[in-house]
Amino acid sequence: MCPADASERQPADVEEAPQIQCDACESALHSATSRTVSFLLLEQVVVPVVGCDAHLERFASVCGFTTDGRASLIEHRPAGGITCPSCRLAVTNPKQPLIPVQDGAVTLLACAEHQAELVGRFRTGLDTAQQLAASLDSPE
Repeated sequence: MCPADASERQPADVEEAPQIQCDACESALHSATSRTVSFLLLEQVVVPVVGCDAHLERFASVCGFTTDGRASLIEHRPAGGITCPSCRLAVTNPKQPLIPVQDGAVTLLACAEHQAELVGRFRTGLDTAQQLAASLDSPE
């Protein structure tokens, strides 16, 4: 897993549109189709996510700091589909918040409850990664 990047920002307010400097993220977010949607599997949660491959991987790896298991990304609809009925309907909502990830962003096509849970995990994962990086940098 990547150590915390100094340019990583805490997503203070996911409702506020972050500035996206990554052209691949911008393209994926503006043309979200079944070809550009990936699925994040984290414990019992299956959520559609949109962003470029690099920032989706970063988001998943940071969320992975908050679980004993693994945070995985898959490019196809998972067997069993999306288990949360509200998340299944969320893909039709055009106003999904963007979550800043380094110089790009991802969006979670999920219900408010799962969005809050995953944003919280991402924030906790960022804190954990920063603490790990700081402990490696500090002399004992």
